[in-house]
Amino acid sequence: METPLQLANRFREVYLNGEWVVYTNYKTQLSETGREVLIKKVEDLNTIESIAFHIHYYVHGVLNVLEGGTLDISDKYSFDFPPTKSGEEWKSFLTTFISDCEKFADIIEKMSDEDLDGDFSENRYGSKRKNINALIEHGYYHLGQIILIKKLIK
Repeated sequence: METPLQLANRFREVYLNGEWVVYTNYKTQLSETGREVLIKKVEDLNTIESIAFHIHYYVHGVLNVLEGGTLDISDKYSFDFPPTKSGEEWKSFLTTFISDCEKFADIIEKMSDEDLDGDFSENRYGSKRKNINALIEHGYYHLGQIILIKKLIK
């Protein structure tokens, strides 16, 4: 089983600073992508911006639980976000997204194995470790989509 530090570093790999698995991460992909690409619709695919909102929705929701709050997210609302209206609005979102990811990784790193194996919100949702791993896997899934959408746009 992974230690808290190993799990935190796996989270950082996909969201903040990694280049090992897919040679990139969310912070790099979203920071280096121009607004016209972020909001460009390709056939019936989600926009890169809407995928970023979607993945942040889960990071923020799980972070809230790890900080001692309640589970307030629902799959049915995970794509319900209006598009940004400007580059400044996007930059503000991206700053929040990155900040939440940094907090998330720092919290994981400081957890004990017992904390990680404890219930996530309620027993029916499994352990915190299981939910963190799911968020990492979910992150890679959508990061792959972002990479493919960018290739389709070019």
